[in-house]
Amino acid sequence: MSVSVQNLTKVYGTQRAVDNVSFRANPGEVLGFLGPNGAGKTTTMKVVTSFIPPDEGTATVCGYDVLKQPMEVRRRIGYLPEHNPLYKDMYVREYLGFIAGLHKVGNKRRRVEELVELTGLGREQHKLIGALSKGYRQRVGLAQAMLHDPEVLILDEPTSGLDPNQLADIRQLIRHLGEEKTVIFSTHIMQEVRAICDRVLIISRGKIVANDSIEALQRRMAAESVVTVEFQKTPPRKALEALPQLKGLKELGKNRFQLISGPEADLRPAVFDFAVQHQVKLLELHKEVYEIDEVFQKLTQ
Repeated sequence: MSVSVQNLTKVYGTQRAVDNVSFRANPGEVLGFLGPNGAGKTTTMKVVTSFIPPDEGTATVCGYDVLKQPMEVRRRIGYLPEHNPLYKDMYVREYLGFIAGLHKVGNKRRRVEELVELTGLGREQHKLIGALSKGYRQRVGLAQAMLHDPEVLILDEPTSGLDPNQLADIRQLIRHLGEEKTVIFSTHIMQEVRAICDRVLIISRGKIVANDSIEALQRRMAAESVVTVEFQKTPPRKALEALPQLKGLKELGKNRFQLISGPEADLRPAVFDFAVQHQVKLLELHKEVYEIDEVFQKLTQ
């Protein structure tokens, strides 16, 4: 694995900002790191990137210990912090060339050109960073994080301030990067989680409360299975109520119903067979699932 965190704890005074946290992040996946404000996300990221030391536990990046080998860790990480620190009195290309020099990147000019094109900075590359919009500053921050071609990318709120068109571009870029690199991606925007992340890690009050795929978390949170169905004409009610595994039926309107069963059951095949048998056409048939927003709220409230 690229990132391994074991029993990580960080204390500020009497507050345990990170409390015995353990997780792994692997190459070829985008790990969504979610949590309310003050949950411990940014503190965890700062420990993993060797910006601050842990009080207890260990963290390694590509096999290097964040406490004992911080320079090796930093060589292998690209980091975009939540508050994107940039030299606003430098031009975009000048700044990226400066960062490339710090990382001792070979053929700096060509690498800067690659990143300018990759992050969509072409139109703004000759401007002062201080004259850029917030969205383009985020792109500059993302470009500097990728300049040295790191094995691990840690992105803290990377889509903050982007307009819808820029969001689509950056989403696609992060997904592409996640195919070969390890990407840890923190956000409060649930649409981003659905669009980008392979797996979700949810932290609340310093503790990990979930670590799974979005689909698995949605299934885990469901206490029952609900199917919504609409028929073109009125179905035979008694036959509908006799469907196998049906536990409840709620009428939503004319010829529209919610069918309730246990969490492991899926009534859709039985409903389809029912419609064929009783010659009633289906206008709608879908299974209700918890949205990731609802999962997040249930686990963190």
